[in-house]
Amino acid sequence: MKPLLEVQNLSVVFNTDSGIAKAVDNLSFSVDKSSVLGIVGESGCGKSVTSLSILRLISSPGRIVAGKILLDGQDLLLLSESQMRGIRGNKIALIPQDPMTSLNPVYTIGYQIMEAITLHQKVDKNEARKRAIEVLEKVRIPEAKTRLDDYPHQFSGGMRQRVMIAMALSCEPELLIADEPTTALDVTVQAQILDLLRDIQKQQGTAIMLITHDLGVVAEMCDQVVVMYAGSAVEVASVNDLFERPQHPYTVGLLNSIPRPGSTRLTPIDGQPPSLIGLPDACRFAPRCPKMLNDCLAGLPALEEKQPEQYARCILVEGLQK
Repeated sequence: MKPLLEVQNLSVVFNTDSGIAKAVDNLSFSVDKSSVLGIVGESGCGKSVTSLSILRLISSPGRIVAGKILLDGQDLLLLSESQMRGIRGNKIALIPQDPMTSLNPVYTIGYQIMEAITLHQKVDKNEARKRAIEVLEKVRIPEAKTRLDDYPHQFSGGMRQRVMIAMALSCEPELLIADEPTTALDVTVQAQILDLLRDIQKQQGTAIMLITHDLGVVAEMCDQVVVMYAGSAVEVASVNDLFERPQHPYTVGLLNSIPRPGSTRLTPIDGQPPSLIGLPDACRFAPRCPKMLNDCLAGLPALEEKQPEQYARCILVEGLQK
């Protein structure tokens, strides 16, 4: 089956006073229809820049310098801005990580959802209001008909995130990009939001690209996983393969840093990620890697298949043990 979304050799740079920063470097992955792809990594690894690139929302001082972004075979990088406005919110929708800064405080949530519906679906105000109520009910907002006329500040953090999900679903997109959708929420509400996203994915067949740093969320939600480090993918695998037999030392480090019952200490990854300005032509994880060899500094390893349908950017031949 042809993937819904294919990102091929994507590179994004930002001009800074200190030089050119490679925020995303030669990144490739795909999202199948009705599946959930997780993109995981430390802050600053390029996860959010990747999502904004797919929506063509990278602005100066950033720019996309190479690659293709294919949605149903159509390269989004070749479309005009007016054509992209027809894609955003309609075929691809974004759930941002901070709903309070994404919702306009001076408009009711009903107005903001209806605006998206009337823009893309070309329906009248009455039909848009009806659909807005339906989508709020779908995301389990109590008394949706009356709450449609409330303002963002009248909702709790979890309810505001549900409103953002409702807004994203209002035009029935093929792909939902969820950028750290539970970061600002307490644990109980996090579980509710993840349950909601899972139900939506199963019931509507919507593909989800889930951006997170939380491997617990990845284990619970995802089918495939892309592990990013310093702007590039270091491992791509199914979620089961990733947890059972990780093939890159960075993935092993992430898995070892997960809190476990009965453990009194976390196992951190020593060191810091490299600066994205002047990245070396070598393994970028090498200075932090407990398995580093001299050959790791000889050049940037290719992303190679280490196990069936499991790829890693590492010169080590044998599978790694957690």
